[in-house]
Amino acid sequence: MTGPAPRPVFAHLLRMTDHRATFEHACMAAPRREHGYCTDDMARVLVVATRESDAPGLVNGLAGKALQFLNDAQSHNGSCRNRMDSAGNWTDQPTTGDHWGRCIWGLGTAAAHSDVSLVRRLAVIQFERAAKARSPWPRAMAHAAIGAAELLTFEPGNPAALRLLGDYAATVAQPSSTPEWPWPEPRLTYANAVLPEAMIAAGVALEDADLKQCGLDLLEWLLDCETADGHLSPTPVGGRGPHDDKPAFDQQPTEVASLADACARAAATDPRALWPDGIRLAAAWFEGANDAGLQMWEPEAGGGYDGLLADCVNLNQGAESTVSVISTLQHAQRFSPVPQ
Repeated sequence: MTGPAPRPVFAHLLRMTDHRATFEHACMAAPRREHGYCTDDMARVLVVATRESDAPGLVNGLAGKALQFLNDAQSHNGSCRNRMDSAGNWTDQPTTGDHWGRCIWGLGTAAAHSDVSLVRRLAVIQFERAAKARSPWPRAMAHAAIGAAELLTFEPGNPAALRLLGDYAATVAQPSSTPEWPWPEPRLTYANAVLPEAMIAAGVALEDADLKQCGLDLLEWLLDCETADGHLSPTPVGGRGPHDDKPAFDQQPTEVASLADACARAAATDPRALWPDGIRLAAAWFEGANDAGLQMWEPEAGGGYDGLLADCVNLNQGAESTVSVISTLQHAQRFSPVPQ
């Protein structure tokens, strides 16, 4: 992508949202109300709604609904429920899975970026409750660490955020000693870029130069691993190992958005051009610069398509995919060339 990035469009996300929250799934562009809502998606909604500068009232309304949903999802010990049915009933018990980490990520981001003072105050209160818990799952802790680092930009010295970051840094997985496969796991699986992003965020917040550099090195390797013939080729469902060939399908928009998030994080602390270039590759992936050469979003309403297959697109426009487009374009807007 060499020209200005398209602006993110919230119309479809608003269409997917009722008085309670954003529906998880869609059939084409129509929300599948019978599938209900989830904390994972409402955390993502909170991130993009509060990160949108000069957001109109309807987008601010999304942030308010997301905050209320995340508040209701939390238990007193910090763990979270994930799934709510269309009647407003929770269908699972509180745990500290990935949704817990994304909840903290969303709350920290809201505290750091919202233009609404009440949203910032409520986000800090909810963050401090959720941050009492810890998770054994690396991606849950990575998302939580990013949220803690975000909150510290708004409230430096926040004890809950510092404790969470300290616990994360003490247990973070170290890179492999194999130069050809430095990744700290035997395979790439999902939300891979969140692992190096969390190292970068925690390294900056804790003034730990080694941790930050470890994250930058891993992210550079991951970006190279997930690039083929000048475009992104993200890890498909089923993962990717050291001996797998590229490309492979199906590819998920959330993996592209995760890479864009991590590159934006890296760009804030490392001046090398590969990070803005990575963000532009992510935006271009949605525009059709991908392994199948197919557009991955509907520009008029802003809906994101649910998956890229070898010869077609999954045209369902669920919440996760739609937020992935919005998030990536938000970053791309910041790094787009200025029109002459």
